Amino acid sequence: MSFAFKDLKNQIAEESPKTRKALEKLKRQMDAADKKITPQALQKKAIEIHRWIARHASNRIILKNKSICLFDENEHAAKLSQRMLKLADNLKREMNGSSEEIAAQFYQHHSTRSRSLKED
Repeated sequence: MSFAFKDLKNQIAEESPKTRKALEKLKRQMDAADKKITPQALQKKAIEIHRWIARHASNRIILKNKSICLFDENEHAAKLSQRMLKLADNLKREMNGSSEEIAAQFYQHHSTRSRSLKED
């Protein structure tokens, strides 16, 4: 097994100086980013998040009286909301058409496209 590894190692080209330089630069950037992650920085970010939430409190929806369960007690998928049902119905209406109409549109589109490609 070590023989195969040696053969593989011989087939792989060495990193170019440009690649090594770019790799070192990325390592320096990652080290600098890691140094910025301190307990104080995390606390500051937590405060910023809490302030953002407080500023946007008027956009919140109260969920005390609403169920957000994705599955019922038998682990079946929950029923879709009225909004999702309307969206699905609209999509069905937009996409609805007989299979013959859809096939005709498909072939018409592709036949005109193939003709234009042949003319070029």
